[in-house]
Amino acid sequence: MIGDLIPYLAPTVVLLLILGSAIKILPEYERGVVFFLGRFQGVKGPGLIIVIPGIQQIVRVDLRVITLDVPSQDVISRDNVTVRVNAVLYFRVVDPERAIIRVEDYNSATSQLAQTTLRSVLGKHDLDEMLSERDKLNSDIQEIIDAQTEEWGIKVANVEIKHVDLNESMIRAIARQAEAERERRAKVIHAEGELQASKKLVEAADVMAANSGSMQLRYLQTLADMSNTNSSTIVFPLPMELMTTFLKENKPNKGASGPGPETPETET
Repeated sequence: MIGDLIPYLAPTVVLLLILGSAIKILPEYERGVVFFLGRFQGVKGPGLIIVIPGIQQIVRVDLRVITLDVPSQDVISRDNVTVRVNAVLYFRVVDPERAIIRVEDYNSATSQLAQTTLRSVLGKHDLDEMLSERDKLNSDIQEIIDAQTEEWGIKVANVEIKHVDLNESMIRAIARQAEAERERRAKVIHAEGELQASKKLVEAADVMAANSGSMQLRYLQTLADMSNTNSSTIVFPLPMELMTTFLKENKPNKGASGPGPETPETET
């Protein structure tokens, strides 16, 4: 009886192999681009897909976001500073048909485009802009790459510059520049403080000159401050009226003239 089944064994195995290659199961995040005798037939999936072996061909496409590390690039900034920059790119396939038919390898093509765009965009900016305006640069690079990959059915979601590396000599030069800037700001703040203090002193002098009582209060405050210090100096306070009278008596009188030399009398 077993000998009678042997002639059917080979066709059964072949049939099972054909069915195994004809049945495809695609997960939710994949699509299948189907070709019939070399011509595009359609995009299928997810789920169970049946293809005719030898006649139909299916190419799987992942629709999830792909993280692509952009290799480090040597960039010369607009102010002639050489830096080494690397970045990361996030993109996904939104049109499986164009991603398979219009570009040979969309991963490699997107990577090469990201490298050239990174050098081109950063080369138009100064070093200070690269360090302080990364968000704007990321947005500019993302828009340029996304506009060019749209033809391939690729959507670039985000671009992030990871590192901007400088050589040691440039790092030292930037440190010296930052130190000089801090010293300049400190001098400006000190000068502004001196100016404000001088204005306040002038205002205080005007107030004291207009009000004799304020001078008396200031005099008493000075005596109190001197008494609080640990000093062996002995202070003899004098009344302000005595000091004022003394100053008035010693002030030269511009209207009165002093005694002049005697004029000798002449006899006639």
